[in-house]
Amino acid sequence: MTDALLSPPDLHYLVDHQVWARVEGDGTATVGITQLGIRLSGEVYMCRAKRVGTALAQGDTMAVVELSKSVVPVKTPVGGTVVAVNEALDERPELIHRDPYGEGWIVRLRLADLSTDQAQLVTGDAVAPAMAHHAWLHRLELVPATNGGAPAADAP
Repeated sequence: MTDALLSPPDLHYLVDHQVWARVEGDGTATVGITQLGIRLSGEVYMCRAKRVGTALAQGDTMAVVELSKSVVPVKTPVGGTVVAVNEALDERPELIHRDPYGEGWIVRLRLADLSTDQAQLVTGDAVAPAMAHHAWLHRLELVPATNGGAPAADAP
């Protein structure tokens, strides 16, 4: 099985849980599931995020997703308080598949202590090898993205 999976190097990844955070300049982070995580778990039929105002530590459950045969927790890569939930996922959970690093985000958090959380996160040049290793552990063969992790122009 061979697939090119994107892992934009500017995001922060909690690789063991296949979740990402895009740190914003206003002290918040947008978070979601990686493309590899989606590939490993299968199609998402439902996503139910924690409510606005919920305080989460790194690794806590930020949402649950329903897959074809199970309901699984989605961990947060960073700690903080939920300030927004992607309500579009209520009606269109397939956004998680179609645009995992864009419209398929799950929650936005007001960051609690990013400097502490960063010890567990991977970013930059370390992302591709970390994702390849995680894929190897799950027996997936990946084709390196040749466009720096940016979505392809013809991506669905």
